[in-house]
Amino acid sequence: MTKYRGYIGTYTKADSEGIYTFELDTEKKSLSTPKLAAKLGSPTYLNIAKDNKMLYAVAKDGDKGGVAAYQVDGLTGDLTLVNKQTGDGPSPCHVSVDDDNRYVLSANYHSGTIASYPLNESRGLLEPDSEAKHEGTGPHERQEKAHTHYAGFTPDENYVVAVDLGIDKVITYRLQEGKLEEVKSHAVAPGSGPRHIVFHPKEKYAYVMTELSNEVVVLEYHPALGEFRELQVISALPEDFDGASQGGAIHVAKDGRFVYASNRGHDSIAVFSVNEYSGELSLVEHVATAGQWPRDFVLDPTEQFVIASNQETGTLTLFERDQKTGRLSLLQSEVPAPEAVCVKFLNI
Repeated sequence: MTKYRGYIGTYTKADSEGIYTFELDTEKKSLSTPKLAAKLGSPTYLNIAKDNKMLYAVAKDGDKGGVAAYQVDGLTGDLTLVNKQTGDGPSPCHVSVDDDNRYVLSANYHSGTIASYPLNESRGLLEPDSEAKHEGTGPHERQEKAHTHYAGFTPDENYVVAVDLGIDKVITYRLQEGKLEEVKSHAVAPGSGPRHIVFHPKEKYAYVMTELSNEVVVLEYHPALGEFRELQVISALPEDFDGASQGGAIHVAKDGRFVYASNRGHDSIAVFSVNEYSGELSLVEHVATAGQWPRDFVLDPTEQFVIASNQETGTLTLFERDQKTGRLSLLQSEVPAPEAVCVKFLNI
């Protein structure tokens, strides 16, 4: 197999019409020109079910916001709408689905909430059966209230973890009989603004990208208790950089040896190596994304490549990844992807 299908979530404030799809040809080492897969208002984040049959997207519909469910045609890339669940107010900023296709979670930056949507037999969305609302503030001017930026499942799926930029917290919940119940709350440095979290694929470590301080926080995760302990904080920016930048996305390689984080403003991906004994990070390099505001990026299914989505320039950039050193080499840039925010591949 040499071709892999990807999907792009976007804003639809200017030229974009919704969700786009493209192919990565690993033999030719190139990306196809993305095409529209589904019209949808500002599907800024996507997630794909483990078996590739469904795609779930953030949805904006006029003054309403929520989540949309689509059936996936893996051959053509086409998406067929199953249903939407929307309510009054701004749309969420993050969506995820569990491996057993029982629940979709959303995180809402504007309302400081996370919501759980049960799935029906056709894996369409039912109305949310539980919502957790965060309260509090932080010292930064953007922390006037809670701003939940991520909601997903822990690797064993025993807990839900939420990351809140507004109150500088990583919060774990139980999702029992459809109800979210808070278990633990871990505070990071005031004003750092945590945004996203990824878990090490083999060890009990997690990595949090902060938006406001542009750092990676290394945590030790205790799955029996659903709690975290801080091990390290490391900047994702060069020491001599004094411009404005915000942390973006964070991802970890499947072998657990490298962590990648994007910087919006510095317009780069920071490459870190992982200490196999401690989980702590060491900087390998910074790589320019050949575009502005890399809000997200993705490792392809083979992990030989990385694709960055540059929101302000409306482009994708393709890198080849050295799996021994973690380093990235530019292959292709300026692939048109209007208002690109999030990139996901079908699973293999």
